[in-house]
Amino acid sequence: MTMLQSYTSLSDALCALLGEGTKIENASRISGGDINEAYGLTLTDGNCIFMKSNKKENLSLFTAEAAGLDAIARTKAIGTPRILGVGTDEDRGGYSFLLLEFISGKNRGKDYWEKFARQLSAMHRAPTDGLVSNGKYGFDCDNYIGRRSQINTGYDSWTGFFRDCRLEPQFRDAARYFDKEDWRRIGRLLDCIDEILVEPEYPSLLHGDLWGGNVITGNDGRAWLIDPAVYVGHAEADLAMTELFGGFPPAFYDAYKEAAPLQPGYERRRDVYNLYHLLNHLNLFGRIYLSEVKRIVGRIQ
Repeated sequence: MTMLQSYTSLSDALCALLGEGTKIENASRISGGDINEAYGLTLTDGNCIFMKSNKKENLSLFTAEAAGLDAIARTKAIGTPRILGVGTDEDRGGYSFLLLEFISGKNRGKDYWEKFARQLSAMHRAPTDGLVSNGKYGFDCDNYIGRRSQINTGYDSWTGFFRDCRLEPQFRDAARYFDKEDWRRIGRLLDCIDEILVEPEYPSLLHGDLWGGNVITGNDGRAWLIDPAVYVGHAEADLAMTELFGGFPPAFYDAYKEAAPLQPGYERRRDVYNLYHLLNHLNLFGRIYLSEVKRIVGRIQ
């Protein structure tokens, strides 16, 4: 992974990255998201860049995001905003920041969803050499799924990784929601995970949080990926996430399956992959997600 320099002030970052004397002429707050503050920064040279900010102690959110964007960009398969820099600033009591290319949101090009599907499948087929320490699945560093930690310890087994680094930590953190009978079902599900999931034909770099809000129209009119929670795993885990909150148009799925046919039994595995995200939402937002979690645990045994 590319090592990204961390700056100790926003003004120093702007001068180092964009030229001496570069300053902010106007900062416009951008809505959306519940973790960070976002701004469009108009600079003295007329250019505009995008900035996320958070508390100073949350710099790791941005270094992890930058590592994920860098990993996706290095596949050369699909667009992501160009990373400009990360750092902290003591102004206003101290804050951390991430600077990115500003996305103008051009109109979608022709066959937008079909092209996105083919680009995503190309990302999933890209080599993953050097992305995981001590294994085939995981990532070189831990990161975040939303604002919660995501463990990326290297594993040689995909099913073992998904059980130990995805499902088990979420179940532990949600322990207060489950009774004795729930834990019996959960234990049975985790014990037979090797019988439910399958090892992939090849390891894939995953976006990791691939719902509609993390796909935007880039400056080339094509789909770009933002806000990654990357790791190396089974491509169908990304595909499953696209179906969790509303789904994408049928043209996307038809084109993806044409470019990268799915292993038999995907429909049964889909709910197990999405159980991870539902548990994460349960831990973030509360029991509104509990009934769906229990439904999947009870059905997939």
